[in-house]
Amino acid sequence: MLIGKLAASTGVTIQAIRYYEQLGLLPTAPRTKAGYRVYDHNHVRCLTFIRRSRELGFSLDCVRSLLGLWESNCDCAAKELSLRQLVIVRGKIADLKKLEKAHKTMTDACNPGAQASCPHLRYVVGPGLKMH
Repeated sequence: MLIGKLAASTGVTIQAIRYYEQLGLLPTAPRTKAGYRVYDHNHVRCLTFIRRSRELGFSLDCVRSLLGLWESNCDCAAKELSLRQLVIVRGKIADLKKLEKAHKTMTDACNPGAQASCPHLRYVVGPGLKMH
């Protein structure tokens, strides 16, 4: 199949496919005499693996490691990578909870027309600085 069909069947953009090939994550596809890349089922499987790994938040370096584990049939070591990713995800959740609290505080404090200055803008400007 050509790159457009590979992109459509995996949900990965053509630019990302070329990028993953350039990084060596996706095996280089052979080319036709006309210079078109020709992909097969193994490319679909590999690209789907990469896409799903990225959806889980793994960095490209981790994706490379996971691909190596998958290809060597050594899936037990993947747990360590997943545990590290879980720590990152939990940190992001904590950050999002702080962000949620800040937005709730600002919107709760907002009473348009009945206050000297906007609590949203006051928060963004920060303490000790004048708004104007």
